[in-house]
Amino acid sequence: MIHSLSGGVLADDRQMLFAKVDVMGTPCWYLAPFPVEAGDRVLVPFGRSAQPVAGTVLRTEVNGRQTAPVPMNRVKSIEKKLENP
Repeated sequence: MIHSLSGGVLADDRQMLFAKVDVMGTPCWYLAPFPVEAGDRVLVPFGRSAQPVAGTVLRTEVNGRQTAPVPMNRVKSIEKKLENP
């Protein structure tokens, strides 16, 4: 259990992998449920379309809920890792 500097207890200290993915020229953050690295091609949900689109991982970060690059209630997950050509 981790305690914050203000005396409270941080709720969830689990670390998660986040990936910044270039999707059609737009960089977006996604939760990566499996290992990915910069340069990997992935399939991700994008915009309002029901169909996932391909993107390229630009970088990755390991963060907890408190330090996630996007709000956890809005983050989407990478669906699949594609084979690189």
